[in-house]
Amino acid sequence: MFQNSDANFFKTSDNEQIFFSKNFSTINHSKPILVFNYGLVCSNHHWKFQAEYFDRKGYQILIHDYRGHFQSTGSHDVKKITFPQMAKDVSDLCAFVGIDKAVMLGHSMGVNICLQLAKDFPELVSGMILISGTFINVKDIMFDTNLMEFIAPIAALGLEKYPEIFKKIWASGGVNPLVREIIHTTGFNRSKVSREFIEIYLNRVGQLGADVFFQLFNEMTRQNITGSLERMNMPSLVMGGHKDNVIPNHLQRTLASLLPHSETYFMKDGSHVPQADFPDMVNERIELFLQQKF
Repeated sequence: MFQNSDANFFKTSDNEQIFFSKNFSTINHSKPILVFNYGLVCSNHHWKFQAEYFDRKGYQILIHDYRGHFQSTGSHDVKKITFPQMAKDVSDLCAFVGIDKAVMLGHSMGVNICLQLAKDFPELVSGMILISGTFINVKDIMFDTNLMEFIAPIAALGLEKYPEIFKKIWASGGVNPLVREIIHTTGFNRSKVSREFIEIYLNRVGQLGADVFFQLFNEMTRQNITGSLERMNMPSLVMGGHKDNVIPNHLQRTLASLLPHSETYFMKDGSHVPQADFPDMVNERIELFLQQKF
């Protein structure tokens, strides 16, 4: 993802292996360290343009795979893939590589992980950059309706009753032209994001499996962090796209209003993944935030 990276694994206290990659050997405290946290059944591919840009700019970067995701272990015990555990993994990983302060970047569900880190490990989080996320129960608000409250249980029942068929269909999403078209149209700015980007995304969704999706979707419905937001005193930048069909802007603005030291930036014509739609604009705004606050 970036040049001169050092790929490695960190062993957790319960003996899972967490994959990580960093572009530094010793820490330079003159610039903030950036830790990237991706979204629901996403991957670090969603941070491609940001990781490359800030690597070129000389920022210290740490990327990782959550437990049960891609190169990390833990998929054998899906019930342990929880937000508190994932946040602890990130905190322990930071300690392992010598990071005592970092700016946490989160996209979509990665926003939930950043907020969990700020709640459980406030001493670690020096700032937050929160893109296209919310702290509100996603069953109530995703696509600005409560349809997911009905769709999610039905899909979960399908996985339970017909696991082999369901998993086969799930894994084939990346080669299904209809699925590609729906995702390209509803989740991204189709004129800005390439078909190749969508195919890579869907193929990686298929790699993770439906059980990980439903476990994390349920985590997003269970997280109760509202009462902790007012105590998150670190500088925060809440970002989004004006045409986000997944987590509408008014929910992102609500999050910003509850964080004591926050500012907002929304991209005209940006989708749920503005960092892929308009990477130059997003990168410049993030860099301005970093220069001003750190």
